[in-house]
Amino acid sequence: MMPVSPLPLLIAGPMLRHCDRDNFTLWFVASKPMESLTLTLSCLLNDEGEEQVLFNEGLDAKQLDCIKLGNQAYQYMIHLSEPELLPINVQVNYFLEDIQQGAIFSGVDGLNYGTRLAPNFVIKSEIDHMLHGSCRNAHHHSGDALVAADCQLEGDISTQARPALLMLSGDQVYVDNVAGPMLYAIGEVIKLLGLPHEQFNDAQIHNSDAISYHPAAMYQRHKNLLPKTNYPAKTALGSWYRNHPIFTSSQAENHLVSLGEIIAFYLLTWSPELWERIDIPKDVVGLSAVNTNRWQHEWTHILEFKAGLKQVRRLMAHLPTYMIFDDHDVTDDWNLTAKWEQAAYGHAFSKRIIGNALIAYALFQGIGNAPDKFKAEITPKLKAFLNQPNDFTHDELSHDELIDNLLQFNHWHYNLNTSPKIVVLDTRTQRWRSESNLAKPSGLMDWEALMEFQHELVGQEKVIIISAAPMFGVKLIETIQRTATIFGGSLLVDAENWMAHPGTANTLLSIFQHRKTPEQFVILSGDVHYSFAYDIRIRFRKGGPKIYQITCSGIKNQFPEKLLPIFDRVNGWLYGHFSPLNFFTKRKRMSIRGRRPNGARSQRLFNKSGIGMVSFAPNGAPTKIAVLHADMSETLFERPSSDKHGARSTTREADD
Repeated sequence: MMPVSPLPLLIAGPMLRHCDRDNFTLWFVASKPMESLTLTLSCLLNDEGEEQVLFNEGLDAKQLDCIKLGNQAYQYMIHLSEPELLPINVQVNYFLEDIQQGAIFSGVDGLNYGTRLAPNFVIKSEIDHMLHGSCRNAHHHSGDALVAADCQLEGDISTQARPALLMLSGDQVYVDNVAGPMLYAIGEVIKLLGLPHEQFNDAQIHNSDAISYHPAAMYQRHKNLLPKTNYPAKTALGSWYRNHPIFTSSQAENHLVSLGEIIAFYLLTWSPELWERIDIPKDVVGLSAVNTNRWQHEWTHILEFKAGLKQVRRLMAHLPTYMIFDDHDVTDDWNLTAKWEQAAYGHAFSKRIIGNALIAYALFQGIGNAPDKFKAEITPKLKAFLNQPNDFTHDELSHDELIDNLLQFNHWHYNLNTSPKIVVLDTRTQRWRSESNLAKPSGLMDWEALMEFQHELVGQEKVIIISAAPMFGVKLIETIQRTATIFGGSLLVDAENWMAHPGTANTLLSIFQHRKTPEQFVILSGDVHYSFAYDIRIRFRKGGPKIYQITCSGIKNQFPEKLLPIFDRVNGWLYGHFSPLNFFTKRKRMSIRGRRPNGARSQRLFNKSGIGMVSFAPNGAPTKIAVLHADMSETLFERPSSDKHGARSTTREADD
């Protein structure tokens, strides 16, 4: 067994969150409470090393939130907000010191680039280029593209070369798909940090203490722990819905359930320190032959994931990082249909599981995006609940009340006051439920949310939209999803796309066709586990908005390798640029031309994990669309084969 060494002061972070001209936001987790923190922000005035101190003060209760995650885990969120707090286009160093513990970030292994003594960041006047991606599955066999992004930044850390920000558009964690070795590590972290325990209602176990983390207990939760439903579905696949787990992930064998588990999972996803205190065995007993083989494969991939965490931490310590949830941050198919919602929220235990994931999302992702949105009603409730001095056996009523508050919270979406303006959409909690059949997919946003979205576009010349799912997807795959929905299999094929619900689809397309919309739309998406890029125009209109759909997915995930080329080829045959089938789709007024990865003549979809890189012209149009892969190779999506005067292409272009 690995000898247990004392915990370091810093066990996760630092991570830069909402940072712009008027805001500085920093997140980290420490193993001890700290009484008096002083923050120093400074920048270099010249090449001789002369510094200007921008901020050097002790932090008060308005600037610092501390939430007790466990007996030896304290989350700190620093948020400064004042006009022109930070300069633009210069490197700003940040330094944090506690009166008792000393320098918080000093001596942290691998935190800084080169010989620099403190982490730093840059606020850019214009978003000249940025990183974006989604779907980071710790035990997937592909490499971690965030490590590649760190290597690239290490190669040139200059102000000009540095991306303006990192945008993570969903599935930052897979709460519903956890490797056996990762679940074992989660059990160790719960004990190591004294993370919270809780009571369960309507569950096969009474409390989280009854959960076993022995390897022999792995891969069984879908059978003996997760709740099931008996609601009927009046379709050909009705029997599939009866007595089926409410949690519909195809890999839910280790689905996380307790708040302590999910807190530990986040820390292990972002922290190298905790891994150094956990010894995961490769050879285990008590598993079937199939699951033993699965454990050993996952063990190898988890070790590879662990090896890159210092670099991932360094990247996030130097780039402002923003996030939004998709389904796997909570559970697969989250709110996909109204029928699913009825089953999930109508069962006490399944509601608790969903609520725990939402509590953890708020703590680790949501608050840092837009701290002011949470300060009034959410942050105080999180602090009141988690800071209770009762050995973390929390009152059930307060736990359930907190979950109800989060489920009713409708400000998960946010905007960034950047140039171009960034509008980040919540496509999970504001669904447009089907009026004809509750088992049909809900629209990704309802009428009120779409009208608010349209309001954010008024007066903008250029805008970047962050949508977890592509607004303009692959038509063949959407057709397959629609066909499966007709036969009652919407949950089987993950049938959620912007065109699946007529109300959402028509309203969205009307927004793009409105004559007062911005001239330049860039839509950044993920979710689908492959990458592609479209240039979109309005048919039968001179001028009008220029729309670019850029999808990069996943950071550490991929589509089944043999299947995607088939979909790509058949989609080109059926919905090519000149296909009459395009005029039978909801997007018939849109001309959509696919960009070619690395100049490939007949390919539009690219299947290799990576992080998206987009560069922008002053008018907001993308000048470079690329994907950086874990092996440091790049895929460039080249413009469609037409000249700038609009000459028609002679090659096949993906279009619907």
